[in-house]
Amino acid sequence: MSGAGRFAPSPSGDLHLGNLRTAVLAWLFARSTDRRFLLRVEDLDRVRPGAETRQLDDLAALGLDWDGPVVHQSQRIALYENAIARLAAQGRTYECYCTRREILEAASAPHAPAGAYPGTCRTLTDEQREQRRATGRRPATRLSALVDTFTVHDVLRGDYTGIVDDVVLRRGDGVPAYNLAVVVDDAAQGVDQVVRGDDLLGSAPRQAYLASLLDLAVPTYAHVPLALNAERKRLAKRDGAVTLADQVALGHSPAQVLSRLARSLGLARAGETVDLPLLLDRFDPATLPRTPWVFARPGR
Repeated sequence: MSGAGRFAPSPSGDLHLGNLRTAVLAWLFARSTDRRFLLRVEDLDRVRPGAETRQLDDLAALGLDWDGPVVHQSQRIALYENAIARLAAQGRTYECYCTRREILEAASAPHAPAGAYPGTCRTLTDEQREQRRATGRRPATRLSALVDTFTVHDVLRGDYTGIVDDVVLRRGDGVPAYNLAVVVDDAAQGVDQVVRGDDLLGSAPRQAYLASLLDLAVPTYAHVPLALNAERKRLAKRDGAVTLADQVALGHSPAQVLSRLARSLGLARAGETVDLPLLLDRFDPATLPRTPWVFARPGR
């Protein structure tokens, strides 16, 4: 096999049907292109006891398999710190003392691009930095970006140009930030195909640009439509029986749940029960829906 795809959940709770649908798609994309399929647990933030075990059990219950051991970000801190040190040696980092509120207020100014950090701390003098350190506020480490936008190619959406700003590399609490960690991990694991929800499409230009600064290969992207509730908002636990355990409790087998996910992707007929080998035989990215899947509660 050449290259790899991956699924990288955060162990903050059970996977809902939208997460499982994305995992199935990531597996299909990888296996249909003769890639390895890897699992990475992104556990740098909130971790709920038992969540990882339940997530892996749910994936296996649907028939997904993966190659090699499950990787945990919490065990890879040295890799992230090395990447930050490389960027610092290039003069591409600076300390940021902004609070979340200050960032939101500054980013809402008329001259600031929507959703972009406005660079407030980039031009602080040494004296100004000392004054901020004296307050006891711990600084985040930000990237000093050289561009405002970057273009990536998505196999479902074509070329996409998005904002690049001075992303956080290390948070004020000392924890490496998501945008850095995911770039370093994908390169280190040989991941050259990233399949994930289209809510993360806006992150791709930032991450691809960061990879280019670190002389790392930029992966192929496929940002897939999300699962939404009846109000067309992102699916969440409050939307009813949205986890595999919920569905099993209602009398639906994992095979039936997989078949429902397959129907939402146009890969199965109504009433048909399918498995992953059959879906792999039918899989064609060109035929995938480009609009969200609306999951309604029973009775609606």
